[in-house]
Amino acid sequence: MSYIRYEKSSDGIVELVFDQPGKSVNVMGEAYDAAMKEAVGRLEKEKDQLKGVYLRSGKPGHFFAGGDITSMLSMDLNPSPAEKQKLFDGMVAAKKPLRTLETLGVPVAVGINGAALGGGYEIALACHYRLAVDDPKVRIGLPESQLGLMPGAGGVVRLSRLLGIQPALELISSGRQLKPAQAKEKGLVHELVASEEQMHQRARAWLIAHPEARQPWDEDGWAMPGGAPGDPALQGLMFLGPVNVMNRTKGNMPAQQAIIAALSDCARVDVDNALEIESRYFLRLLLDQTARNMMTTFFVQMNELGSGASRPAAEQHPRSRFRRIGILGAGQMGSGIALCAARAGFEVVLKDMDQERADQGRSYSQKVLEKDKRVSSDQRREILERIQTVSDVEKMAGCDLIIEAVFEDPEVKAVVTRETEAVLDEGAVFASNTSALPISKLATVSARPAQFIGLHFFSPAEKMPLVEIIRGRETSDEALARSFDFVLDLGKRPIVVKDSPGFFTSRVFGKGITEGVRMLAEGVNPALIESAAKFAGAPVGPLAVSDEISQATGFLIMEQRRKDAEMRIRETLKCEPHGSGVRPARQDLWRGLL
Repeated sequence: MSYIRYEKSSDGIVELVFDQPGKSVNVMGEAYDAAMKEAVGRLEKEKDQLKGVYLRSGKPGHFFAGGDITSMLSMDLNPSPAEKQKLFDGMVAAKKPLRTLETLGVPVAVGINGAALGGGYEIALACHYRLAVDDPKVRIGLPESQLGLMPGAGGVVRLSRLLGIQPALELISSGRQLKPAQAKEKGLVHELVASEEQMHQRARAWLIAHPEARQPWDEDGWAMPGGAPGDPALQGLMFLGPVNVMNRTKGNMPAQQAIIAALSDCARVDVDNALEIESRYFLRLLLDQTARNMMTTFFVQMNELGSGASRPAAEQHPRSRFRRIGILGAGQMGSGIALCAARAGFEVVLKDMDQERADQGRSYSQKVLEKDKRVSSDQRREILERIQTVSDVEKMAGCDLIIEAVFEDPEVKAVVTRETEAVLDEGAVFASNTSALPISKLATVSARPAQFIGLHFFSPAEKMPLVEIIRGRETSDEALARSFDFVLDLGKRPIVVKDSPGFFTSRVFGKGITEGVRMLAEGVNPALIESAAKFAGAPVGPLAVSDEISQATGFLIMEQRRKDAEMRIRETLKCEPHGSGVRPARQDLWRGLL
C-alpha cells in the first residue's frame, strides 16, 4: 500500500491522499519523501491534462503530524564533513517536490481535517488555497521551536512571505498552535468548513474556478509584506522583534536564535536560495545537543507519559473515569484543582472548615474564568455550576475520589483523612496533595491504605501541566491506574515517582530555593538572585517560588524531613540522639547525619 494515493477523476482533478500504512497519523520521514517525489513526478508528466491538484488525508480526523522526530534522534550527533554534506543535500532534495508542486502551473488546494503542525502545515503552505474543518480538535501552526528545532520544509521561507517577517517571527519563535478560527484570522488558512465532506466539495469547486492560481511570492512585482530586512521602515521592527524573543527565552534556546537569523537571511534572497539557507540553519539545530535533549524530553518522553508508559497494564486495569471529585481545602491549591476538575466535566464538592471559606474557593474559580477570554459566559456558568461548596464532611459521601489539599502538617492531614474516609463508599480513592510528606507514612492512618495515593499538583493548579503521582508501599495497582487516568482526563501530564521525602520535583526545586535563600541570608540583593535564576532559564526565581509555596509550608516540610531523618538514624544506630546512653562519638555522628 502506497503512502500517497494518486486518484485522478474524469474532471481532470488529481487527489493526493496521504495515508501512511501502519500508522495512526501521517509523518514526514523517508517513506513520505519517496512517495512525494514519485507523486509530484507523475503530476509533472500529466500537468497538461490537469485542472487542479487536491491534497488531503486519508485518515479521518488526522491530517499530518509533522516530522519524524524518532528518525531525527537516530542521526549521528557528530557526523563527518562528508556525512554532513549528504544530510544537507538530502534536506534540499526533499523540499523540491513542494516547490515543484506550487510552480506546476495548475491550481493546488489542501484540505486540513485534523492537526496540521510542523511539516504538515509546511505542506499546506506550498498549496495555493488552504481549507480547514472548523473543529476544536484541529490545530494549525509551526511548533518546532518548542522541541528545540525550527521549520525545515519551507515553513520559514513561505510563512514570512505570506504574512511578513514580524508576524512570522512571532508565530514561529513561540511555536503557537492555533485553532481554525485563529488561523483564518491570521491568514494561515483561507476558508473554514463545517465537515470533511463539505471541505472536499469546496476544494474541488475552488480548483475549477481558479485555473490561473499562483503563490503570491511567484507573482510579478511581489514584495515582502511589511517590508524586507533592508527597508528603512522595517529597521525598528527588525530590532524590537528579536529583542522581544530574546527577552522571552533569555538567550538559552538555540532554536529561537536560529529562527531570527534564518528569517532575516531568507528574506533577502529568492525563494529557491532561501530554501537552501533554511536547510543550513535547520541542520545546525538538528546536530545541536540542546535541541536533541529538548526533542527527547518534550516529544519522546511526553508521548510516553501520555500513552501510559508508567501506568499499570490496561489488560488488568481498563481505562476508567471517576464520577464525583471531593476536594478538602479551599485555599489556592484546592480551588485550582477544583477548577481543573470542573473544566474537565467532573462534578466537584469543595469543602473547607466553614461555608464562607468554601465559597471563597469557588470565587477563586470564578475570577480565573472571568480573566480567560477563551471562555464564554455560558461556559463559565456551566463550569461553576459543577462546583458545590460545603463545610459538612457528610456531604463528601458519594465522591469516588478525594483529593486532600489542607495544611502541610501530618497531624492535620491525619484528622481529615479519618473523618472523610468514614463517609466514603468502599471503592473510593483517597489522594493527598502533599508536596513532600511521604505517602506511606500518611497512609498509616488510613483504614484502606491500598486506596491511598499521592497526587501532587503544582501552583497554580489550573495552569501547571505536571502532576506527580506517588505510590505508597501499600497502594494498589488499581488505585494507581484510576489516578493516572484521572490526571489524563484533566489534560495534564502524569509522572509516577518514588515515595521518598520531597518526591522528585520538590527535591529538584528545593535545591534551587535553598540556594536562593542562602544567598539572601548572605546579603545578596534579592533582585539579583531572581534575575540570575531567570537568565538561567527558570520561569520564576527561587524567592518568588518560596513565597508562592509560603514560608510556613516550607518550614513544616523541613521540620518533617528532620523528624523523618531522625527516625531513620534512630533505627540504624539503635539509640536516641540525646541522653547519657549515647557516647560522644555517636553524638557527632547524629549531628553529621542531620
